[in-house]
Amino acid sequence: MTLQIPIPGGSDLRLEHLVINAHGTLTDRGEPITAALAPLNQLLQRLLIHVLSVDRCDTPNGLAAIYLPITTGIDKRKYLHTLGANRCVAIGNSRNDAPMLELAALGIAVIGPEGTHHDAIAAADIIALSIDEALQLLIDPQTLAATSRP
Repeated sequence: MTLQIPIPGGSDLRLEHLVINAHGTLTDRGEPITAALAPLNQLLQRLLIHVLSVDRCDTPNGLAAIYLPITTGIDKRKYLHTLGANRCVAIGNSRNDAPMLELAALGIAVIGPEGTHHDAIAAADIIALSIDEALQLLIDPQTLAATSRP
């Protein structure tokens, strides 16, 4: 599975993995953000979805091929490195997401209901107002291309 995103005037993205922080990104105070469920389900056909969290949580409706408890932001970065960061899109909102957002081929910081740390914003390529808006960028690569063009 590969999601190809042409970037006019830049390098095209060839993404295989979607790596998402769980708490604060996919959940609001431990409860799944329901607006993210339908777009995640659509993306299951195009990307291998990995959910990472420093806290133990259940992946909403099993919408991840891989769930991995992670201890630190550096561990998240190492995990992306093992996947091949140039084939990854990472989505997160917290301070410990900044290392993976910075390394990923495409890093998206989400301003979610639990807030967003400035380190995540500084490390991201794109900032979205919600998880469902971030996921919609991947569903509609034309919009993502417009946002990413140099």
